[in-house]
Amino acid sequence: MEGHEETTPGDAGHEAAHADIYGEDGVIRPAFVAHIGAAIADRDTLTLRKDVGDLHQSEVGDLLEALLPEQRRTLVDLLGADFDFSALTEVDEAIRLEIVENLPNAQIAKAVQELDSDDAVYILEDLDQADQDEILAQLPFTERIRLRRSLDYPEESAGRRMQTEFVAVPPFWTVGQTIDYMREDNNLPDRFSQVFVIDPSFKLLGAIDLDQILRAKRSVKIEDIMHETRHAIPATMDQEEAAREFEQYNLLSAAVVDENERLVGVLTIDDVVDVIQQEAEEDLLRMGGVGDEELSDTVIATSRSRVPWLLVNLATAFLSASVISLFGATIEEMVALAALMPIVASLGGNAGTQTMTVTVRALATKDLDIYNAGRVIRREVLVGLTNGAIIAIIIGVVAALWFQNHDLGIVIAAAMVINMLAAALGGILIPLLLDKLGADPAISSSIFTTMITDVIGFLAFLGLATWWMHLG
Repeated sequence: MEGHEETTPGDAGHEAAHADIYGEDGVIRPAFVAHIGAAIADRDTLTLRKDVGDLHQSEVGDLLEALLPEQRRTLVDLLGADFDFSALTEVDEAIRLEIVENLPNAQIAKAVQELDSDDAVYILEDLDQADQDEILAQLPFTERIRLRRSLDYPEESAGRRMQTEFVAVPPFWTVGQTIDYMREDNNLPDRFSQVFVIDPSFKLLGAIDLDQILRAKRSVKIEDIMHETRHAIPATMDQEEAAREFEQYNLLSAAVVDENERLVGVLTIDDVVDVIQQEAEEDLLRMGGVGDEELSDTVIATSRSRVPWLLVNLATAFLSASVISLFGATIEEMVALAALMPIVASLGGNAGTQTMTVTVRALATKDLDIYNAGRVIRREVLVGLTNGAIIAIIIGVVAALWFQNHDLGIVIAAAMVINMLAAALGGILIPLLLDKLGADPAISSSIFTTMITDVIGFLAFLGLATWWMHLG
């Protein structure tokens, strides 16, 4: 679930309402969805405004995802100005587009003016360029320029996720002037934890935390208590890298600057939490070869996302099949080999997936680098050999007793050690190689790792069996 607003503690009434909406499992209650659905069918705007109008944006997002498509559109129409557009940042992209594309651009333009800039960009960035231009043209000049600048930054960059509303003062102001400014100016953001210090050209000079301002005397100059912003984030920085800065230095907010070191926005911890969740979800989906699909995607969109990697997998499966075909005569002579081949492939594939998952995640979090890669590779090799030996003993004994053939037990035990070693090496070296080549190891490692464990496993098992039979 995505979100772009800090959650503040509600009062007892809101907590009671939350309990009425959600079950003990944290899922929105079917009875509440049915109640809202009935109000939509009756076009009962009074009930909808009472029961939906005061919900938190995340709760409205859950409700939208639970409703049928035609109910969502009708709900937005009936609520009109009472519909909280920030709820659209809490739903899947497909649902967001489905709702927005059925609204007139004039209504979207009016709603966008009520949102924080980061939420406005989040909604606008998925629209066609023509719709974006038409909506922006209806906004006040200053707001239009701010949103256009954010939209001009690359996707998934800090510039796209930043909030352009911030508090900035010159260094020669006093603490008293700064406090009066924050009290009197109605255009400041609703929540902030830092005041930034800039020169006349908007170049970032430093920052002051709010607790410093509250502890200082009114007559103290800002330049005397400000500190340098040690972690200013370039607007073009990838959002995942920006999130890593927050994680490493325990930041609550950070200034975002352009190529000339001018202050253009602020990135806050609530946005970064969303980024971390989004990036982790993307990595998990890519490891399964399903791209960026969402639960609300259509059958065609979901199929289109999955088919390409299935076709790659089909090609690697033919490679594995060709290896098996080389040993057709051996398999005909000892049919038991055919029964045991899936065990070799399955265990090797699972072992490779274990190593690959740890490696891909370590690469994503920058925990695996040139300084510890050698040690981690050695560890995985030893783990592969250890696990291979344990599994080999078990499967060797079982195969020997099952088929009353001690030679077969020895062959499959030896093949298992070889395959588990190959799985360990493939699981760590393939992601490292793909990362070095600039490819995304999350989206392509699993197929190639499986291919290696299948090919090596079948070659080892059938090759050793053929050699052993000829020896006999």
